[in-house]
Parts: sequence; structure tokens; C-alpha cells
Amino acid sequence: MLHYDGTGYSGWQRQPDARTVQGELEKVLERLCNRPVPVLGAGRTDAGVHARGQAAGVIVDERWNPADLRRAMNALAPQDIWVADSFEMLPEFHARYSAVSREYSYRIATDGDARSPFRSRYALACDRPLDKAALDECASDLMGDHCFKGFAVQGTAPESDNHRCTISHARWRAEALSLTFEVRANRFLHHMVRFLVGTMLDIASGKRPTADFLRLLNSDSNSDVSAPAPPHALFLEKVEYPAELYLRTT
Repeated sequence: MLHYDGTGYSGWQRQPDARTVQGELEKVLERLCNRPVPVLGAGRTDAGVHARGQAAGVIVDERWNPADLRRAMNALAPQDIWVADSFEMLPEFHARYSAVSREYSYRIATDGDARSPFRSRYALACDRPLDKAALDECASDLMGDHCFKGFAVQGTAPESDNHRCTISHARWRAEALSLTFEVRANRFLHHMVRFLVGTMLDIASGKRPTADFLRLLNSDSNSDVSAPAPPHALFLEKVEYPAELYLRTT
């Protein structure tokens, strides 16, 4: 299980001429194992997106136990990547396809210090008044199974993909100086959370009517969706797997 600050990365996925989280992890593992070791992530976070619960699978030599591998990786990894925990899994485990749910959060800073560099790195500074009741209504509408074509980048999924996702948790949590959107689903589409947040913020600030949200949930096009919220305030919080896939924990 991985934590990383995505600010200095061009996303998760390995790229030949860019710094990525997957690429940095594979460099570390190649040094430890003296051979290339592919790293498969549960999700491909975009450039600038952070994680406090990304999951990844690797196959390493038998001499490595989970605790020793974690310590060795943390000794070599960049300071903005941290292996928080490690587990031994059954052979049928797949980091992406075995996951039963993923959870994201998106932070909005609403106070006068929102643009401080110590806060704006991880939260979207919002100067406009927001209607919390409208945000709550949108979050409630998300619950259940929906087609999210209206909230996804077109053309990034296979033609056979029905774009359906099942939302099991969605809420806006209010704190003294911020609002945080929490959402958990069996899967997410490309930019889906950012499109959802961007649209909900436009509704909550009066830029578009509340009815637009349900209309977009029933749309087969993203032509009328709001601009996606910026990536720097988005966190991959958790990936869950069936308990029976864990062989041994440390």
C-alpha cells in the first residue's frame, strides 16, 4: 500500500520521457532484485493526483518477505513516495482486477488562508460561496448504479464498456475551514471524480441549476459537463480486496 505526493509526477503510469510513480518504483525494485520488476497499480492516477492508499502488486524473489521488502523500498524510494504497508497475496491476486472498491477524496479550502502555499498544494482554494445543501443533494443522487458517460473523458474506454459504476458511498464532509468530497465505488472512469466535483461546485455556487446533475447522470455524452476540478486536491484514499486473497500480513 502506497502513499505519494503526486505534485512532481506525470501520473502513475510509466512513460519513457517523464517522471512517474510506477517508473520510480520499478527503478527501486530493479536495484533490489537485479532484474526488471513490473509494478501493477490498482488505478492509474493522473498527473498531480496524490494517494494515501494506492495498491500495487509485484512479483519478487522468494528471499524477500513483506516487511523486509517494505523497509528496503523505503530506503531507496524518493521522499515523495512511501510504502506504507506490504502483504503477501495468493497467486490469483491481481492489483487492478481483484479490487472490489476504490475510494477517493477531494478537498476544498474555503477560508481566507486557502491560498497559502501550505494549503493550496493539496486543496482547491474556493472564494465563491457554496450551497452545502445543493452539494449534499448531488452526493445523494450519486448513490447506486449509474452510467457515467456524462462525467468521463470520451474515447478512453473500450467501445464495449457500458460506463456503469456502482457508488456505495458519497458525501460532502464539512469542517471548520474546508469541505471534503468522499466517494467510494467498484470502479471509476477517467477523470470521473474531477468532472463530478467540477459540476457540483458549479451547481453549489449558482452557475448552473441543480437539475443538471441528474440530467448528466442520464446522459450518454459529456458535452455539457462542467470543466473538471484541478488534480492537485484529489487523493486516492483506499483500495479494498477480498480478505481471502491475503496470504499473510506483516
